[in-house]
Amino acid sequence: MSGTILIVDDESAGRETLEAILDGEGYNLIMASSGAQALELARQTPPDVILMDVMMPGMTGFEACRHIRADARLAEVPIIILTALDDRKSLLDGLESGADDFLTKPYDRYELRTRLMGLMRLNRYRKLVDERKNTEAEHKKLLEAYEATIEGWSRAMDLRDKETEGHTQRVTSLTMKIVKAMKLSDEDMIHIHRGALLHDIGKLGVPDSILLKPDKLTDEEWRLMKMHPQYAYDMLYPIEYLRPAMDIPYCHHEKWDGSGYPRGLKGEEIPISARIFAIVDVWDALTSDRPYRAAWSAERTIDYIKEQSGKQFDPMVVEMFLKMMVTS
Repeated sequence: MSGTILIVDDESAGRETLEAILDGEGYNLIMASSGAQALELARQTPPDVILMDVMMPGMTGFEACRHIRADARLAEVPIIILTALDDRKSLLDGLESGADDFLTKPYDRYELRTRLMGLMRLNRYRKLVDERKNTEAEHKKLLEAYEATIEGWSRAMDLRDKETEGHTQRVTSLTMKIVKAMKLSDEDMIHIHRGALLHDIGKLGVPDSILLKPDKLTDEEWRLMKMHPQYAYDMLYPIEYLRPAMDIPYCHHEKWDGSGYPRGLKGEEIPISARIFAIVDVWDALTSDRPYRAAWSAERTIDYIKEQSGKQFDPMVVEMFLKMMVTS
């Protein structure tokens, strides 16, 4: 894939690591050792994507992001923040400063390539739309780029946790089967598809030490884990076209009887998409192997879902789900 990438890191080792990861990918790489130099180089040759380190002397990566976003010529250039900081505040600071994505060091080379590819594709199609008339065909291409970017984010999240790899694709597929059976509108289905793909995006704000812990979580660790729906809201709300897709990432841990989180919604206070997804998510989790238990049989899982009807799950959605499972 061709394109120009501006790599910004005050440490030569960091620049060399990224150069090695991207070697052979067909990118034109430009190197900057400071935020100020990055601004100068970006204005001379606007890049397709910027990989920005945070902790730099003089001008931090967050400050450099703000300067780039304030420059009309560079305002649309995608930025991926690269940092050793692994906390929610740093994540939100990066997004608020204008970054489009966020990776914590040491980062997985495949995850970096996946996210970079998605942003490059989105930026390429955005340029096409800017250069040509805003025809229906170009609008469709832009929407396809949005979807490809979301798909890339979802795959990157699955890569982060090898034990649940493939989970996102499975639950999205099954959710859409139920949505089609319920005859929801085409527009609703678009937003539900996006929300299902991004249902666990809030876990980007959960440290690996908690997310990947093989043992039982402590009370404090569990409290932090249960913050991931709120993190999802904080991350997605600033992105206007994803606001209608927030119901699943924000609400899929709410329960019909009001005992869920993060807001304790009850009954039909819970968006219908989240009520559908909650069942699918549990189905996939229970019928998949985990390090701490073997997969449940379909029969045992169905019995559990029936038992939780009216408690954890919407009885109407349970009925629809069970009918679909019998006929599929």
